[in-house]
Amino acid sequence: MDSPRSSHSCFSVGSASPGAVVLLYSKELKKWDEFEDILEERRHVSDLKFAMKCYTPLVYKGITPCKPSDIKHSVLNSEEVYYVIKQLSKESLQSVDVLREEACEILDEMSHKLRLGAIRFFAFALSKIFKQIFSKVCVNEEGIQKLQRAIQEHPVVLLPSHRSYIDFLMLSFLLYNYDLPVPVIAAGMDFLGMKMIAGLLRMSGAFFMRRTFGGNRLYWAVFSEYVKTMLRNGYAPVEFFLEGTRSRSAKTLTPKLGLLNIVMEPFFKREVFDTYLVPISISYDKILEETLYVYELLGVPKPKESTTGLLKARRILSENFGNVHIYIGDPVSLRSLAAGRMSRNPYNLVPRYIPQRQSEDTHTFVTEVAYRMQLLQIQNLALSPWVLVVAVLLQNRPSMCFDALVEKASWLRGLARAFGGLVTWPDDEPAEDVVHASIVLHSNVASLVNDRVVLRLDASDSEVVDGLVFQHVTLLTCSAYRNQLLNTFVRPSLVALALQMTPGFRKEDIYSCFRFLRDVFSDEFIFFPGNTLKDFEEGCYLLCKCETIQVTTRDILVTEKGNTVLEFLIGLFKPFVECYQIICKYLLKEQEDYFTEKQYLPRVRMFTSQLLDQGASQCYDVLSSDVQKNALAALVRRGAVEKRKVDNDYIFNVNEPATTKLEEMLGGKTPVGKPATAKL
Repeated sequence: MDSPRSSHSCFSVGSASPGAVVLLYSKELKKWDEFEDILEERRHVSDLKFAMKCYTPLVYKGITPCKPSDIKHSVLNSEEVYYVIKQLSKESLQSVDVLREEACEILDEMSHKLRLGAIRFFAFALSKIFKQIFSKVCVNEEGIQKLQRAIQEHPVVLLPSHRSYIDFLMLSFLLYNYDLPVPVIAAGMDFLGMKMIAGLLRMSGAFFMRRTFGGNRLYWAVFSEYVKTMLRNGYAPVEFFLEGTRSRSAKTLTPKLGLLNIVMEPFFKREVFDTYLVPISISYDKILEETLYVYELLGVPKPKESTTGLLKARRILSENFGNVHIYIGDPVSLRSLAAGRMSRNPYNLVPRYIPQRQSEDTHTFVTEVAYRMQLLQIQNLALSPWVLVVAVLLQNRPSMCFDALVEKASWLRGLARAFGGLVTWPDDEPAEDVVHASIVLHSNVASLVNDRVVLRLDASDSEVVDGLVFQHVTLLTCSAYRNQLLNTFVRPSLVALALQMTPGFRKEDIYSCFRFLRDVFSDEFIFFPGNTLKDFEEGCYLLCKCETIQVTTRDILVTEKGNTVLEFLIGLFKPFVECYQIICKYLLKEQEDYFTEKQYLPRVRMFTSQLLDQGASQCYDVLSSDVQKNALAALVRRGAVEKRKVDNDYIFNVNEPATTKLEEMLGGKTPVGKPATAKL
C-alpha cells in the first residue's frame, strides 16, 4: 500500500540539442485526492444526534477483546517487565514486590481509560467548537477508505504532523465521524496538570508519557510493554507525533525515534506479521497558537498547561481561523520497507522478553523510516493562499500595491504547483477575491490601506507589546507561514542559492556548494539521510521543468527568463544564510571561554536586537530561538563549536578559525571545497 512519489535518477545522459543535456531524473506528479468538508453535514444535523449515533467501528481482524484494565494486567504480568524487575532487584537489593508496586504506580500514571461516554462528550463539544472557529474541515475521503481497510488488516500507527494542540482532538473527531476506531494517543505529562481535562483526555484515549526517562529502566520497560501490548492485540490505532512537540516555526522538526522504535519492535521480533504506518498531514489556514508561538520564539517562557489557562483561551471562540485540510496518506507497510533492507534474524538469537541493545543497522533503518514518513507528511501539507501572499509580502515589506501582490501571488501559485505543492487556492474565484480574503483572515498582521497591502509593524499606541517589540512579533508570525512554503521549495531554493554563491557555472562546483548548504541547514529542514545527490537532482529537475535553468554536460546555465524565479527563491532562503552568518559573528565576539545553551540564547538575542535597532541588519528571523538552536547544532556538527558534557549539562566552546571559515563560506568570501566523488 506504500505509494510514495517515485523518482528515477540518471542525471545527465543523452543530448537533446547541441550542448544541452536531457535530465532523465523524473518525478511523478502527485495526483491529489478530492477533499470533503466534514463540517458541512455537522451544520445541518443536531450535534447531540451526531454524538449519540450508533458507533460500531470496524476493527483489526486479529483483535483480542479487552478492557483498559486488562491491558494493565497483561503489562504487569508480561515476561519483559518481570525480567527487568528481577534484574533491578538483584542490582538494587530491593524486593521484587516493591519494584512491582512501583511498576503499578507507573502504569496508573500513564495508562488511558478509554470510554465511549467520553468520546461522545468530545464529539458533541468539538462539533460545536469546530463549527464556530473553522469555515471548513476538509478531508481526503480516499485516504479514509484506505485507512479503513488498513485498520482491519494489521496493527496501525497514525503519524500526524504537529502544528497545534488541536491536532490530536481533530484526528479523534475525524475518526469518530467516519466510524473508525478512535486511537490511543501518546500525550505529554504536561496535561496531567489540567484538573478534570486530564481525566477527560485519559477517558478519550490519551496515555501519558514523561518527556525524558532519565535512564529509568523500569519506566522504559513498563512504558514500552504498554504500547506494544496495545499494538500487538490491535486494541486501537496507536497515535503519536514523530516531531515530539509542536513546531513553533511551521517547519517540520527533526524526528524523535523513541516511540517509533517501540512500535516497530513487535514486527522485528515477529510478534505481528506487519504494521501499517500512516503519515497524516494537518494544515491550518490560521494557527490558533500563532501569537503564543512567536512569544516563545522570542524568549517568553511557555505557559504551563492548566484548566484556568484553557478557560481564558475561550476568547478564540469568537475568532475565525479559516479552513483546515487533513490529508490521510497511503498506509505504508513496515514489512515492505524492511524487505531486502534489514534482517530480523538477530532477534531470534535471544528470548523475546530480554531487552536488546539496538544494532547499528536497525537504528539506521528506523531513522530512515522516520525521515520517509516526515517527507510524506510534507508532500501532503496544504499550502493556503496566505502562505503565498505572505512569502511575496516579506520580500516587499513594509507594503506592496494590491494589484502587484495579486499578480505575484498568482505567479507563485503556478510555481508552487509546478514544484509539486498542494495549493488550496480556489480556482473558481477571482484571484483578487482570494488574496483579499486571506488578508482579512490575517488582519492581525496585515491590512489593505489605499490599494496597498501593509504589514502591521506598529501597535496603535506603542512599539512594544507585552515587553516585546511589536514589529518583531508581526514579522516572526509572517515568517512561520512563509516557512510552510519552504518545506516544498527547499531543494530548488538551495540550487538557486548555490548558483548565486558559486563563481562560474561548473556543475560540480554548484553541486559542491549545494552539498555544503544542505549540510549546514539539515537541522532546519528534512532531508533523507544520504540523499544529497538525489536532492540536488530534484532541485535541478524542478528548475529545468519551469525553464529556469538548462543543464549541459559540464555546466548549469540560467535561461533568459530564469532570473525572476531564481531571484524569488534566493530571497526566500537568504534569511537563513544571514541568520547563520550573524550567529557566527556573535560567537566570534563571545567573551566567555565556555557557555551553556541557557546563556547562549539570551546573549545572541541581545546581540541581534542591537543590530536590528542600529539598522545594521534587517534579518529579524535571527531573533527566533528555533533558528538560534539549529544554528548552534549545525556549528557543533561542523566543528566550529565544541560541545561536551560537564555535571549533567552541556557546555560549548568556540573554535574561532573554523567559525570564521564557516562565516566566510556562507558569505561567499571563501570557496566551498570540492565534493566527494559523485556521478553528476
